[in-house]
Amino acid sequence: MELRQLEYFVAVAEEGSFTRAAERVHISQSGVSAQIRQLERELGAELFDRSARAVTLAPAGKAALEHARDALAAAGAVGRAVDEVSGLIRGRITVGMVIGCTVTPLFEALAAFHAAHPGVEISLLEDASDRLAEAVRTGAVDLALIGAAARTPDGLDALTVVSERLVAAVPPGHALGKRRQVTLRDLAAYPVVCMPPGSGLRAVFDQACAAQGVAPSIALQASAADAVAGLAARGLGVAVLSESMAESHRDRLTAHVIADVRTPALLALVWRPARNPALSALLTHCRRAFGKDAAGPAPENRPGTRG
Repeated sequence: MELRQLEYFVAVAEEGSFTRAAERVHISQSGVSAQIRQLERELGAELFDRSARAVTLAPAGKAALEHARDALAAAGAVGRAVDEVSGLIRGRITVGMVIGCTVTPLFEALAAFHAAHPGVEISLLEDASDRLAEAVRTGAVDLALIGAAARTPDGLDALTVVSERLVAAVPPGHALGKRRQVTLRDLAAYPVVCMPPGSGLRAVFDQACAAQGVAPSIALQASAADAVAGLAARGLGVAVLSESMAESHRDRLTAHVIADVRTPALLALVWRPARNPALSALLTHCRRAFGKDAAGPAPENRPGTRG
């Protein structure tokens, strides 16, 4: 039994596909299949049920999965311990980013980290904030930049980089643009353009509407703030954005803070509390890029605290 066989086994189990697992571990699908078959012969049991369209764990696979993960984690810890003694940082780190992100400090942090630690392979993926948070919990993603409502996800360490109120943004001549203040009920009289479910901004908006019994008409949804603003600028609805998102489009949109939505929309970095030299080094670069103290504030999502 080899560590690479366990790595391939875990990859297939988490991806639910030999094809996606092969892409993840950077070898051919036939190579993954051959190594899994060899592992099954050594163990004397099938690890996967291949009879259905989707690959699922067989009973033996379910029993072996956590042990395989533990073995890989232990092997990784051995390498990290040696690296710490020798002053090297290497390996692989996976960074998640909310879809439509244009937050350049994250890109600057990744570039600085790569320059300082070229031996670390960086993977970057986009997804919805709720799925990214879950991926961090399971260990599939090491660090993620996500949107959240009011507080960062439980069970994860976090560094909030943006905390802002929601605004309603409209093109010139729109009736809401002439008001001194805008409420959710004012907004509900018009079609709305906003981000999709799974984003932090949308969570703030949905929670506020539910709390006040307001049912706005969501006309259009887009994952990128620029797209939401562009649709609103063309008269297709009232854009619901954060303050800084709307500020970028003040030449074509008038924005009012939604007076009765006081819960802030957050943008935060989240990670699992664990010893990982590569992650610690990347967090140092992130704090620097986002203008935080190099030592960083205490993690914001310990029990009893808020982001």
